[in-house]
Amino acid sequence: MENRASPVPNRNDILLLLIDIQEKLFKPMPPAVQSQMIHNIKLLLALAKKIEIPILVTEQYPKGLGETIPELKGALDDNYSPITKLSFSCCGEERFPQKLQEINKSQMIVTGMETHVCVLQTALGILAQGYQIFVPRDAVCSRKKADWQTGLNLMHSGGAIITSTETIIFQLLEKAGTDEFKYMSPLLKGP
Repeated sequence: MENRASPVPNRNDILLLLIDIQEKLFKPMPPAVQSQMIHNIKLLLALAKKIEIPILVTEQYPKGLGETIPELKGALDDNYSPITKLSFSCCGEERFPQKLQEINKSQMIVTGMETHVCVLQTALGILAQGYQIFVPRDAVCSRKKADWQTGLNLMHSGGAIITSTETIIFQLLEKAGTDEFKYMSPLLKGP
């Protein structure tokens, strides 16, 4: 797989990854961060379902940290089949690379928490395998803003494209007037 430099996601060659958005990890986040994360990830999920982008979900030690938060679990519907992990990087779990091979895409939208731990280590691992990744800064979080920024900076230094949820959505939609655009347009007006 070649790590292309284009900052444009390809709707036919991309998947959406939700990393560890779990009850006990999410609860300590500031309320404004919580609502932004839920809103933006729901937007990405809606678009992924509409244009048939594969979705992967991971959970870090769910026995201790809980499952994916109910707001997203409900939005995932049939796509809720998480890969459980103990390693901070998703790449450290055997099922994760296997799923990536099965899905066979070269680009990935990476969302989740915490930005400076599991998201960072996963992003760097995925980049090392030749994938191109897009990290919407408003769909990843850490308890501390400085850690969030550090994670984003390190991912950018490693070759990730740091972007925003809305930018990715409009890049994948490509133009107005389509059924996909009409479906997403009212959702984008949200809170």
